Amino acid sequence: MEQKGGGGQLGLSLFGLMLFLLSMPLFLQMGGGRWLLAEVLPGQVSHGSLSIQRLWSEQGESEQSTDVAVWGIRDVEYQQKEENQGNEEGFKAGSQIQMNGEVLKIAADVLEKMKDFSYLKSNFYTVDSRTALFEGDINVEEALSMDFSIEPTLKEPKILIFHTHTHETFSDSNGMEEGVCALGEKLKGILEKEYGISVLHDMDVYDEVDGVLQREGAYERSGPAVEEILKQYPSIEVCIDMHRDGIPETMRLVTEINGKTCAKVMFVNGICRLNKDGQPEPVTWLENNYIKENLAFSLQMQTVAGQYYPGLMRKIYLNPYRFILHYMPRSTLIEVGAQTNTKQEGLNAMEPLAKILAEVLLEDTP
Repeated sequence: MEQKGGGGQLGLSLFGLMLFLLSMPLFLQMGGGRWLLAEVLPGQVSHGSLSIQRLWSEQGESEQSTDVAVWGIRDVEYQQKEENQGNEEGFKAGSQIQMNGEVLKIAADVLEKMKDFSYLKSNFYTVDSRTALFEGDINVEEALSMDFSIEPTLKEPKILIFHTHTHETFSDSNGMEEGVCALGEKLKGILEKEYGISVLHDMDVYDEVDGVLQREGAYERSGPAVEEILKQYPSIEVCIDMHRDGIPETMRLVTEINGKTCAKVMFVNGICRLNKDGQPEPVTWLENNYIKENLAFSLQMQTVAGQYYPGLMRKIYLNPYRFILHYMPRSTLIEVGAQTNTKQEGLNAMEPLAKILAEVLLEDTP
């Protein structure tokens, strides 16, 4: 009797497995593929852990045309390039453009080159292999002229700093408190003391589930928390999700600024668009009404950085998703260095980063 019962259970298990496999294409077509499209960045999840995951977008298509790797080696190829290539052509006095009522000086030849889309794309952006940047996505003069100024105050928070991947640390960090959370606290102190901008620093943990590190799904967990913070503090006008990158152990992202060795910095934009058979397709369940403003915000900061701190910035990284950039126009995801940097190198980058933010956000910069 026991053997017969066990055989029946085995038969039911096999039947259930076959039913699941047969229904998988329909499940994915109805939107189940979202489960496979974890919002991740290079370095946030190990390459091997996601390399075999695939998105099957429609039933009946051939394997060659439908298998789109959620994580593939092409997505991290940019990390092998020289990070100081491009956008360091000397932002010296020349052409001028109004930004927040102030005059931003840009070398005339650089501004002209920036108006050329192919130059802009190749020198200012790294585009993830799963998405694309089109000429209509960004107008340089319009983007650099967009007003992102805020009224500084210490009475109520104007900037929110949080960390979707709270556990990201550096080569010599002693625990989570000496990782990206320490950078957020340092940036908060500089912005408040030197620029009079009150900052709310959220250090809640989003990349852990039941005490176990869990990067996948972290954005889905941090999103509702950010929404609650913004409801509680309607004075907030700027959202910064601060990370550190993950790169090959043989690489280091460093430069020297004002005599200090600093971790290099990278702005990240999610543009909610995937390539499908070579054609752009919106990621409809990850809508963002502020993509245009997000792109302009990061371009202004990148341009200011080129003027004041040549060598500090990596190219702006464009990803197909949105991360936590859809709550307001002044939203950015910032990668400061990587796991091969020291915590001090990350901390040293906060002074120039604060200056860059202040130049874009304040009409009168101290």
